[in-house]
Amino acid sequence: MENTEITQESIFTNAGEHRLHLRRFYTNPKGQPVWMVHGSIENGHIFYSNSGKGLAPFLAAQGYDVFVADLRGRGKSTPPIDSSSKWGLKENLKEDFPAYIEKIRELKGNQPQHWMAHSWGGVMQLAFLARYTSPAEVASLTFFGTKRRIGIFSLTKFLKVDLVWNHFSKLLVKKYGYLPAKKFNIGSDNESRRSHSETHHWVVAKKWLDWHDNFDYGKALQEKELPPALYLTGANDKELGNPADVRELMLETKSANAKMQVVGKKEGYLHDYDHINLLTHPDAPKDHFREIIEWLKKFR
Repeated sequence: MENTEITQESIFTNAGEHRLHLRRFYTNPKGQPVWMVHGSIENGHIFYSNSGKGLAPFLAAQGYDVFVADLRGRGKSTPPIDSSSKWGLKENLKEDFPAYIEKIRELKGNQPQHWMAHSWGGVMQLAFLARYTSPAEVASLTFFGTKRRIGIFSLTKFLKVDLVWNHFSKLLVKKYGYLPAKKFNIGSDNESRRSHSETHHWVVAKKWLDWHDNFDYGKALQEKELPPALYLTGANDKELGNPADVRELMLETKSANAKMQVVGKKEGYLHDYDHINLLTHPDAPKDHFREIIEWLKKFR
């Protein structure tokens, strides 16, 4: 990373009673905006550390103006998730996403925005593009370990997904009224009852339909001209972003402007990355992060 001082600041916007947090990183306040969305049982820290490492500060050092979201109730967004949190993914899409995008547009004007996401955050960004009109033009999409369905089977998938996410998590939700993932060390942030349920529904359903009115997100995406999309996943991501499942999502959109890259030793990279260290490994900035810069430069 270049020796450039990075400015960080917290920006807040509102969606009803919810105060939504964006962490901003920049060296050039006029740089092209990048909006980042984390996945389930996470918050925005997947993109940055307290010591200033991660993809967000890396991009800021290259001149981009980066905005990392803490989704509703996570990170510094308030109120935090508890048993009184009655909302789900529908409210994230319909209320929160427009608030984040419009806040960035308020600060950056009509500059096209690059969108990035880790894991389930990419499913959410695609679902938003399928159903809603973005307040800002989207220049490109970059996804890290993003899949909608988990179709592969392995022992570790059984343990991590079937046993922990599907069975143990449901018991916790039943007892507490929400998923206290932090308390039980199964994630870095919590999930509301509905967001956990709605996520599970999409993971197992063959057709990508809305939980309430059966809107067909897959069909809608296939009928749209989506922004150019890069799907990255680690060669050692066996369950949560398995290359086969990532490819299935990419093909589900039927976008002519999409490409996929497995990041591993066989493909010429330094390591076989997994679902988390694809973004957090100390070697990532000198490895595949450089390719992300080249990708972004194509779509200004």
